[in-house]
Amino acid sequence: MVGLLTLALLAGVSQSFWSPSAAAHAAVRAFSITFLRKKYHFNPEILPSLLETHPANLGLAGSQEAIYELNTAGKFIGWNFKLNVVTVPDGGNLAATAARLLARGPQVIISDLRPADLLTVSDLPSAKNALILDMRTTEDRLRQQECRANVFHLLPSQAMRTDAIAQYLVWKRWPRWFIIQGPTREDAVYAADIRRSAARYGARIVAQRSYNYNPGSRRSDTGYQQIQTQMPLATEVSGDYDVIFVADETDLFGDYLPYNTYAARPVVGTQGLVASAWTPAYQEYAALQMQQRFDLFAHRGMTERDYGGWLAVRIIGNAVMRAQKTSPLPMRKYLRSKDFLVAGYKGQGLTFRRWDNQLRQPVLLSTPLMTVSMSPQHGFLHPGYTTDTLGFDEPETKCHF
Repeated sequence: MVGLLTLALLAGVSQSFWSPSAAAHAAVRAFSITFLRKKYHFNPEILPSLLETHPANLGLAGSQEAIYELNTAGKFIGWNFKLNVVTVPDGGNLAATAARLLARGPQVIISDLRPADLLTVSDLPSAKNALILDMRTTEDRLRQQECRANVFHLLPSQAMRTDAIAQYLVWKRWPRWFIIQGPTREDAVYAADIRRSAARYGARIVAQRSYNYNPGSRRSDTGYQQIQTQMPLATEVSGDYDVIFVADETDLFGDYLPYNTYAARPVVGTQGLVASAWTPAYQEYAALQMQQRFDLFAHRGMTERDYGGWLAVRIIGNAVMRAQKTSPLPMRKYLRSKDFLVAGYKGQGLTFRRWDNQLRQPVLLSTPLMTVSMSPQHGFLHPGYTTDTLGFDEPETKCHF
């Protein structure tokens, strides 16, 4: 009888505490996040496969899903988050649009912009005290010579990606690499990162070759016959090697390499076995539940750019609700401190490197249908964070805010 009475009293207290009337009297604090993107011209003909898609809400859907999650939790402690989406048309004046936003005061901005446009916005005088979360770029130079104190980078850099693959290849005892690279500046930078990773982990570059052939119509009936003839010729070298490490950032030829090489060797790099922050095939550490929630929300798989958008909102929510930081400068200080930590479904909390504002994180190695591994690999040690074995460590940085 006493037990029943106790339960009844507890139930009454609980009902009183969580009653709608009590919730209605709680002050709701609003926090606005600017999602700044540019609608770049996109030609669907460049997609190498009919199975590949380019959703209009690529990246944005990740932030929208995260806003929904934040508000689900935030309503219990009196916080409401709003995503203010600002889209600049292709050819539009991005600098003027950003200046108008920043004229209202210091902003918290999620940047879905290419490198040159990101620098344009971050270098505006009115952006000096802003917080810009870069959810899109991977270029090393933005974390090195052209780093900015007001920009925090969420996706792994190119150097982090080649190091992630390199560690796996060394662990597999495949130390002899054949580099084949495309004609663009981005390809040259990625190839330089491959060579850097080889020197760092004791691998050996046994051959290097450039590829600049236009395969023509990728969807013609005889296209595969041309590729079947061209790729063996492009990959025939005198020395033996363990893997082909491809640097093809613009998808000119890399997708045609697997099963078409002269020697029966794995393909890794920008195609084949790829390093990324996220893939729809990833399901460890409760990521499967995240994939399912996103699929219900967006009706498609979660891409790496979606993950970047999702992370950006979660990081902001962490700073606001956990650390009670609501202005850009205190938020920047908090993100670079030892107190900051954000969950990213990778088995460990993610933090920022204080020397270049890069989010340190494990990097996934995957094929289109399967996650093969995750770096850093076992045995690659570091006195601080093992994730700092990927990319430019503090003694190597060229970033000086």
